[in-house]
Amino acid sequence: MASETATGIGVRSTRQRSAVLVALDEIDDFRSSQELHDYLRHKGDNVGLSTVYRTLTALAAAREVDVIVREDGESVYRKCSGTHHHHLVCRDCGRTVEVAGPAVERWADSVARDHGFTEVNHTLELFGLCAECSRG
Repeated sequence: MASETATGIGVRSTRQRSAVLVALDEIDDFRSSQELHDYLRHKGDNVGLSTVYRTLTALAAAREVDVIVREDGESVYRKCSGTHHHHLVCRDCGRTVEVAGPAVERWADSVARDHGFTEVNHTLELFGLCAECSRG
């Protein structure tokens, strides 16, 4: 039977899932399931790749982590703030910055209203090169 973890997601709490949650707290940038799995292995945590994938999928479904699709098509995950925001993502090093987008919010609301839509959700990721990668 499923129980709730400290995050509130409806998956059984295990040592391995707890290790994934701790790793997400330690990492500041988006990471793929494989990259997070490698991070855990290097820390000495014996967590299976399928457990990492399932945990990230459940956390994303519960909106406990943000998920974006990189330009190469791979899904990557990050534990972000609880407020609505967008991301600037460096396509070279992966550095990520959370940004508010009031102009985007107004535009999305206007487009939805113009077409008779309500309760519209959206995501926006901007990919480019951070200042450090632009110099290099």
